[in-house]
Amino acid sequence: MRVKDEQKAALIQEKAIEMIVHEGFDGLSMHKLAKAVDISVSTIYIYFKNREDLLNQLYIDVMAVFVRETLQDFDPEMDFEAGLWLQWVNRYRYIRQYPLHYLFSEQFRHSPLIRHPAIGKDAFRQAMQQFTANAIRRKQIADLPVEVYWALAYGPFYTLVGFHVHNNPFFDKPFKLSEAVLKQTFERTILSLKIV
Repeated sequence: MRVKDEQKAALIQEKAIEMIVHEGFDGLSMHKLAKAVDISVSTIYIYFKNREDLLNQLYIDVMAVFVRETLQDFDPEMDFEAGLWLQWVNRYRYIRQYPLHYLFSEQFRHSPLIRHPAIGKDAFRQAMQQFTANAIRRKQIADLPVEVYWALAYGPFYTLVGFHVHNNPFFDKPFKLSEAVLKQTFERTILSLKIV
């Protein structure tokens, strides 16, 4: 039995993410991946049982990085405005630092053809739920259905990210997201969440 090389596994994963982002899920075959990494197809099967296992492991690993990065310096007990701003800043930093991971996770999450791995009720989800519950209890924000809350709290952020990542597909001039634009949008977002 051949010994697993963690660097080779990481290279396989990064190349697979790159291929999926640029060519979609249909563009990823084990043969094309092996050729891109300059290994044999059988080598891939040392690390992953099959294509589905590879995809699920990619998603799990990408989400682990997302959770680590977005929870940096975050505490569910924080004041709501400070905590939500930190979430925006952390997510923005994550997207800039790991743009292919972000694009991959968006494709994965929105694909009806992919069976999502059981990420479960992890520390991230629990932290976000506790953070929101604390803000509602303290009357820092209105008690809204979770979908409405998410649309107001994160929808504007991800819309701006979409304009930035996809080079502003709806308008004639290019758009570059900056912290100043992020802060301006955040200030309007906070107003929409407060109790009136």
